[in-house]
Amino acid sequence: MLFLAALALAIWLYLLLGRGGFWLSSERDDGKVAPIGPKGISANVAIVIPARDEADGIGASIGSLLRQDYAGEWIIVLVDDGSSDGTAAIASKAAAALGAERRLNVVAGAALPAGWTGKLWAVKQGIDAALRIAPATEYLLLSDADIVYAPDTLTALVERARAGGLVLTSLMVKLRCQSLAERALIPAFIFFFEMLYPFAWINRAQAATAGAAGGCMLVRADALAQAGGIDAIRNALIDDCALARALKARGPIWLGLTQRVHSIRPYPGLQDIRRMVARSAYAQLRYSPLILTGVVAGMGVTYLAPPLIALFGAGWPRIMGLAAWLLMAVAFQPTLRFYRLSPLWGIALPAIAFCYTLFTLDSALQYARGQGGLWKGRIQAGS
Repeated sequence: MLFLAALALAIWLYLLLGRGGFWLSSERDDGKVAPIGPKGISANVAIVIPARDEADGIGASIGSLLRQDYAGEWIIVLVDDGSSDGTAAIASKAAAALGAERRLNVVAGAALPAGWTGKLWAVKQGIDAALRIAPATEYLLLSDADIVYAPDTLTALVERARAGGLVLTSLMVKLRCQSLAERALIPAFIFFFEMLYPFAWINRAQAATAGAAGGCMLVRADALAQAGGIDAIRNALIDDCALARALKARGPIWLGLTQRVHSIRPYPGLQDIRRMVARSAYAQLRYSPLILTGVVAGMGVTYLAPPLIALFGAGWPRIMGLAAWLLMAVAFQPTLRFYRLSPLWGIALPAIAFCYTLFTLDSALQYARGQGGLWKGRIQAGS
């Protein structure tokens, strides 16, 4: 027990002191927007949105994009990926209500070919259409259909990209955090992502770490073409990080948290979050039973052992267990503050981590059953 307690404490000391300060959540895009330059020289942007049965959120998303105060030329290309709920009609109605029909271009998605995930096939079609409509496009904003934007977001993205010579500028959108399940589990989703992909390392050109958040990614069009286009990652289930790896070989990238951009997709219950995580968790582990075993053991040592030893141990093991539990609670505080939640959720991080461990095991089980990567009726990870 002494060794286990010491190991857990050492892990948390490393995480707080040696992993890029991920837990501080300090890489953000919430500052004042600097002017890009004299009116008329802003970059041309095409916004590409893949959408499959997104009737609940597409109107708000399109509306927020059409209200951008961007000074340059920009268009929206919505790829209706076989929707059966009137997604395209709702988007068109939202554009008409704002008198902005000319900016919105709706493309009917073609049948999904072998070797592609559904989202990436829709993204490719959207990019191809955007470059036909606006050949002078300099940047592509790849957006999910459940994302709403503050009016200055596009300006802020382009300004940051131009100022830093970035080939990829991505925002970790603020996820919905209203239901009990969301409050319990969504902040930890961000915390774990930052732990896997420390934003400070992503944003350091010399570091190998690459990552992005797929809901909002501004990509330099020429860099994407040089990297082989979307075709180069056509079968990636975790497409945002795959794109980040491809693009970081072409130039600097940047990822940060933001208050400007929000996801409105609800996760009202535990099962909704389980499905979201299980869709890609085993893909993150490269479908390896060996890595899965190591991750489960690592989660046990890192998150579960400290409170168990603190509660049931004695002497030095108990002290070290309490110290490790305290450190993880402290590490969780910046994320909780970002989501305006009680600091007491930090004490519950071991139980939250246990839930995510179960979700990961469920992801592996779904893969073994031939249901890997299931999303809106499509199985996207073959067994």
